[in-house]
Amino acid sequence: MVVEEAIKTDLYRNIPGQRYNKKRKKFFKTLYKQRYLFLMMLPGLAYYAIFRYIPMYGLIIAFKKYNFSKGILKSEWVGFKYFIQFLQNPYFGRIVLNTFKISISSLVCSFPITIIFALLLNEIRNTKLKKTVQTITYLPHFISLVIIVGLLKQLLSPTTGIVNKIINAFGGQSINFFMEKHWFVPIYVASGIWCDFGWGAIVYIAAIAALNVELYEAATVDGAGRFRRIWHITIPGIMPTVITMFILKMGGILEVGYEKVLLMYNESIYETADVISTYVYRNGIKQMNYSYGAAVGMMNAAVNLVVIIITNYLSKKVSNTSLW
Repeated sequence: MVVEEAIKTDLYRNIPGQRYNKKRKKFFKTLYKQRYLFLMMLPGLAYYAIFRYIPMYGLIIAFKKYNFSKGILKSEWVGFKYFIQFLQNPYFGRIVLNTFKISISSLVCSFPITIIFALLLNEIRNTKLKKTVQTITYLPHFISLVIIVGLLKQLLSPTTGIVNKIINAFGGQSINFFMEKHWFVPIYVASGIWCDFGWGAIVYIAAIAALNVELYEAATVDGAGRFRRIWHITIPGIMPTVITMFILKMGGILEVGYEKVLLMYNESIYETADVISTYVYRNGIKQMNYSYGAAVGMMNAAVNLVVIIITNYLSKKVSNTSLW
């Protein structure tokens, strides 16, 4: 009888419906137990649902000849017409090349500077000095781009700018920086570094703070100096964070913010300053060619997706660190 009851109980437990009920009860129990954590997640989930995922419905206009009066669904279907039109555009190569040039220049210059700054900041032992440096370097991130570009134009003015006054003091000729096409990328990258290197270092400072203090103590006992501790403990310790941030940066390789470019450029420097985002703004929004703008934007996003997948794959193969 005992054996029969055990067999029946075992069979009862293995019924698919019973297993499903147990999993459901466990899920709701976990949900109730961690309800406050899930409530904290709701605003973030709502933001992405409302402002990121629901608007994706509008991407279908990239495949249609969008007419405002007809709406999205009733507009004429044209397939890949606007994608082909962009690829055949005579300025296609220049726009893509400029975008890559600015993005890669920013990445190559700003990425290591941010890491180096975090390493140096971590070595400051005076707490007040450390906090002062952090505050000073964080502040530019919160300054409006309009103000930043306005400051640049004042500093680099060919008549009243302090930079040209210094050049003139050494016998040089004034330079109209915002009218010279070869100066656009250096100004864009340098101003971007000044604005964001302090703010970007926060992630690395947090990663350094999470490292085991005993490793540093053991290294000090063994006679390792400050540089050796950084090289053999700090850098290897934050390497997973560095790789993760690099992958994320590569995922936005074609994402050059159009606001700053629009504020800085003019027709005389289109050859080096015109990028995908400004091209979409001029041809998609200003000319009300929304389908064409959506198609270009979708191609941009597709390239970014491919780049981040490839970068993530290579990172996983080389360092065993990846996003997924």
